[in-house]
Amino acid sequence: MIATRLMCAAFAMGFDHMIETRYGGVGILALVLVGAGIKAQNATCSSIGAVLLVLLMTQA
Repeated sequence: MIATRLMCAAFAMGFDHMIETRYGGVGILALVLVGAGIKAQNATCSSIGAVLLVLLMTQA
């Protein structure tokens, strides 16, 4: 149980770091919007975050 949580936290930190170094602050903002939208079950928030991520990925 504890090992699973540690592995998930390490993966999340690594993914956040990869997004930040590759796409900057806007990438982190988009990732937060997607996460908050999913957690709050708000389709608008998660859609805006997803669109931002797609725009950043196509631009890079």
